[in-house]
Formats: sequence, C-alpha cells, structure tokens
Amino acid sequence: MTKTQSNTQKNIKANGNTMASAMPYGAWSSDISSTLLTASTVRLSGPQLDNGNSYWLEQRPEEQGRSVVVCQPANTEQDAFDVTPATMSVLSKVHEYGGGCYTVADDVVYFVNANDQRVYSMPADRSSDPMVLSPDNSAQVNYRYADLFMDKKRQQLIAVCELHRTKNDNQTGNTSEPENSIISLRLDGSSTIGFNVLVFGNDFYSNPRVSPDNEKLAWLTWNHPNMPWDNSECWIADFNHFNMLHKHRKVAGGVSSQFTSGESVFQPQWSPTGELLFVSDRNNWWNIYSYNTYNKYTEILVDMPAEFATPQWAFGMSTYGFLNSYTLFCTYTQQGEWHLATIDLLSRTFTEHLSPFTDIQGIACQDDNDTALFIGANNTQAAELIHWRADAWQSIARSSHSTLPAEELSVPEAITFQNSKEQDVHGFFYPPKNQRYSALINDISAESSSLEATEKPPLIVMCHGGPTGASSASLNLKIQYWTNRGFAIFDINYSGSTGYGRDYRRRLYQQWGVLDVDDLCAGANYLVDQNKVDADKIAIRGSSAGGYSVLAALTFTDTFKAGASLYGIGDLSALAEDTHKFESRYCDQLIGKYPREKPLYDARSPINHIEKLNCPVIFLQGLEDKVVPSNQAEAMVDALYQKNIPVAYVTFENEGHGFRQAHNIQYAMDVEYAFYADIFSLSPTATLTTVPFVTRALGEQTTSEKP
Repeated sequence: MTKTQSNTQKNIKANGNTMASAMPYGAWSSDISSTLLTASTVRLSGPQLDNGNSYWLEQRPEEQGRSVVVCQPANTEQDAFDVTPATMSVLSKVHEYGGGCYTVADDVVYFVNANDQRVYSMPADRSSDPMVLSPDNSAQVNYRYADLFMDKKRQQLIAVCELHRTKNDNQTGNTSEPENSIISLRLDGSSTIGFNVLVFGNDFYSNPRVSPDNEKLAWLTWNHPNMPWDNSECWIADFNHFNMLHKHRKVAGGVSSQFTSGESVFQPQWSPTGELLFVSDRNNWWNIYSYNTYNKYTEILVDMPAEFATPQWAFGMSTYGFLNSYTLFCTYTQQGEWHLATIDLLSRTFTEHLSPFTDIQGIACQDDNDTALFIGANNTQAAELIHWRADAWQSIARSSHSTLPAEELSVPEAITFQNSKEQDVHGFFYPPKNQRYSALINDISAESSSLEATEKPPLIVMCHGGPTGASSASLNLKIQYWTNRGFAIFDINYSGSTGYGRDYRRRLYQQWGVLDVDDLCAGANYLVDQNKVDADKIAIRGSSAGGYSVLAALTFTDTFKAGASLYGIGDLSALAEDTHKFESRYCDQLIGKYPREKPLYDARSPINHIEKLNCPVIFLQGLEDKVVPSNQAEAMVDALYQKNIPVAYVTFENEGHGFRQAHNIQYAMDVEYAFYADIFSLSPTATLTTVPFVTRALGEQTTSEKP
C-alpha cells in the first residue's frame, strides 16, 4: 500500500468485523427516515388507573395529531380499545400548553374536547354517547378547562377554568388577561347553564385535590411575575354546608423578597390516611414533604440531592403516588437520569428499585392493590407504558412499533464541561453511528495496519425549550435521524435547566441570552478541543425558547456556521407585549421587569443587531402559534434577506407551538437536513427536499408564493 490513500477508498473494515464504506460524514444514507419518526408512532401521556383498568392518552400524528383516551381492561386477555369517539380529540388549551385534560372515576371518563373546549362525560365501556357538562362558549365568552378531579361526595367535577373575554362587535382583541379560577361542574349536566366558582382572585391555579374524608380541598396557586417553578403556594380550605370553601390557609410556599428566595411547590396530593404531601425546593432540591393537617407539622420525607419534580409547563404532571395507605411510589432524577423508589410513610424508609429505565414520567397508582403505571424509556428503547407490581414489569403500550438494531443507535455520553465563568454545565453527546459507513481515510501507514481518520463529523448543538426544560438520554429518533446520517449531536442542559437543583435553575435569572449562549458556545468549543467534531461545520438548532438561544448565539458570537430556529424568538420586547398570559411575565425573571428594562430587552434581541448575524438560518413556524406568533420569524427572515444572507422560511398553516401532524413533522426534518447539506456542501446519495430559500421580501410575495 502507498502511504497516502484516496479519500474515496471503500470497504474499510470497522469494529474489527463489519465491512463499512468510507463516506463523508453527514452524507450517509440512512434507514431512519422522517417517515419512520411518525409511522406507527404515538405520544403517550397521562396514565391513570381505575377499578384495575389502565387508561392513557395517545396523540397520533397520523390522525392529524388527534389525542385519544385508550383503555386496557384489567383482564389483559382483552385488547386495549379507544374510549373517546373518533370525531373528538382530547386536548385542553388552558395556558396554551394544556395537560390534565381527562380523568376517570368509577368507570366513567371525563374529558375536554379540543374543538369546543367543553367538558364531557361518557361510560368507559362506550355504552352511551358523551354528555356535555360545561356551558357553551360564545364569541364574547370562552371557557377552557384543565386538571379535572372527581368530588364523589358532592357529585361534581372540580377543574381549573380559564375564562377568555372578547370585546364588542366594533372592537377587536382582548380587553384584559384571561381569568383563572377553580370551579365545579355538576355530573348531572345542570352546570351547562352555569358553574360554581370555588377559588378565585389569583393569576394562576392548578392541582385541585379533594381529601380522603371529602372535607377539604388542596390546590396550588401563583401570581405574576412568577412561574410555578419560581415561586408558588399550596393552600387548603374546608367545604361548608353549602359546598363552598372557607377557612383558607397556606401550607407551603411564598413569594421571594430581600429576606427569602421563595419556594416552588409541586403536586400536592393527599395520602390515603389524610396527610397532604407535596414537593418543594426549599432546600435547593425538589424533595417530598408531608404536612399533617391536625398538628400543622411539616417534615421532609427524604432529604437528598435529587429532583422529585419537573417544571410545571403543563397540567397533570405526576412524579409519585400511593401503592397503599403507607407506601409511596416515586421517581426522581440525578445527573440527567431518572430512578424509581418507594418510601415507607411509617418508618420514612427510602428504597431504590432498579429498573431499565432512565426516563420516567407520569406516575399513577391505585392505592388498594399495590399497582402503578408510568411511562418509561431508555437510550435504546422508546417510551412505553409500564404496569408495575411488586418489582414485576409489564409493557402494555408502546410509543413506537418501529424497531432498530442496537448497532444503528448512537448511545449518549453524559458530559460535564465548564463555561467561561468556570461553572459546570451538563449535556449528552451522541457520536455519528451507522454500521454501513466509516469516516474518510487520508493516511494509512505502511508500517502499521492502523487507520487514521482525518475527517471529523459536523456537529449540531441542540437547545431544549423552556428555557426551564431538560434534555434526557432516552431514545429519541429525531436525534438518531441525525447521527445515522453522520452528524454528531450535543444536547445541552444549559444553565437554567431543571434536574440539577434550584441554584442551577436560577443561574439564568436576569441572564437569558447571555449565560445560556455562553454555555452553548462553551459546549461546542469543548468538543472541538476534544478533537471530536469539525470546527468548520457546527450548526445550532432549538425550538421556542431554545430558538431564541439559537438566534442569540448566531447573532452575538461566531461559534456557529448555521442555525435552525423552530418557532423561536427574535424580538424580546415583541414577545413581552404579544404572548399568552402564562408566559407574559416570564421574562421579568429571565431578563428584567418590562417595560422598565426595555433597553435591556432591545439589547438582547437579535432583530436589533442583525448586522452581527452573518450565517445562514432556516426558520420553521406554525402559523397558528399563540405562544410565539409568526411575526417573530418573519421579522428575522426579512432582515436576513435584506442582508443577502441565505435564509429559508418554512410555514405550516394548521400548526401551533410545536408540530403535531405526521406530514409536517416529516417535512420539517427533511427540509432542515437539506438546508445543512446545502450550507455544508454535503453530497448525500439520497434525494433531498428542496429548501425554500427566500428570494424576495415576504411583503412582496403573494399568499400562494409564500414558502
């Protein structure tokens, strides 16, 4: 052999026994197609148990994103079946993110219908049609409901209600913010002419739960400018003879001041014996506490550096439940991985239960038969609905029926690196993986059989949303789509992410657009320094708040060569003035109080510094997005076009904040890949989607011409 071999050399022996073709990274052909991401795939959520029967929600991309309540009877010889009608989708729009949109009690399902946002009930055996329980909506008054809970004694359904009012015929727009409250709906349908309001006056409510003796109600509440993971409060009150509430008292939580950093409270839930449990971050970590209503004494169940909660972006989140009167079943996260445990409520004994799952959510228990349901996943197994009893596992539903050989899957490596402030930052690195291909080889020594690969893979740095969110190491086919084509992925839990304690989460206070960008750049540079990726082919992608971090990183640094913003934010002032109630004051914590700090908002807005953004960007946007309206993307697109920077704009007419429909999910992935292939001069053998690069200002295009 000559010392220098051609870069087109084929059939290099990889891993000792597999013949792999040498081909440029990023151009590998892959069997993980965009169709595979949605084919026979559903999103599982909201597990519940009732009379031994298992229930859950399936969101189905192949049915235009429709959500269905599914039941697996206790008699497992019977097949699972859809409970809710094919003409309905189960979805709440409270806070725009929804959640908590159904509950089951005594073989009756209560749910929110997506189209009209009214609450319905129907027998789980489908023996009769749904019956409406809530008032009709009108052009002037629109009700939304979430966090449904059954009050059997008073034969009513308790729920969080969000009231939207509109102006009269000669005016447009909302007169004020939506009004939130806790209400009750009669099960006989009489509340269709009006419901009872139980709790009102604060900006937000969640988790209304009736005590086992049916005499008390517990709930969470918080006010602007706080988000529930910043400062929230847990309250209880007694029902009186008129089925209204009195004797209100606060159990936990409180707003921050110069003397206290405040407290975030999560998932208040009554034990079968009448104690109120809740999760609090008062000791820096979201740990579980118990409150005795008789002696008003609060104690921590287990004090450990772990998180027993997640950020409450949606209703219905659950990290624990009761297997019986004295045994709590729970999940917690440490260093990015989730674990299972039980806690003996009498002895306060904590017992970890080994499981194959590294991502666990949606704990649901039935406290009279020691059983539990949860959604579990790991880095080789997509999410499944797991039935648990006495350390025995049974999968009763799968999110995906597509199977991939382990040899094709990139296994994440947990990495901790430091930002410019010498603070630890965490993330998961996925190297390229495709058993049919290897890197191009430039030099083969005559004296040695070792191969020296000179090419390094392109890198995509991923920014999760939130920014108070978190990346997990569980199997994500959207990540494997990239790694199987020869990309490296770094999924970073930048400062502000959850799972690493309150102090890590609050690092981002007043620093959004600064510290997160520092972390993302430091992560990319760390991999370059480790000789793992190509410094000239580094892209960054993110959605929602992650999309803002993308645009800020592209504008204020030169680390990245291209970017993808999925319904991201380019103008922080516009966001503060034009978003929904739930997040309308979110930036007060992340940046500063608006409008007093408007100069700071403007300084951190990429749209105001477009002269600094000099690399190609692709924007993907749902036109029905109420969280980040499409005008955010359009302003950035127009500004980049005016600078002659390559910019692509992809819109979806029937999508909101996130893409639900199969075709749109597929197209979004394929067009983003085609964009990187164009920018990085990749030459995959597969036919690529045409990238809709903008060739005229959006205002000059007709509706039919818009991408």
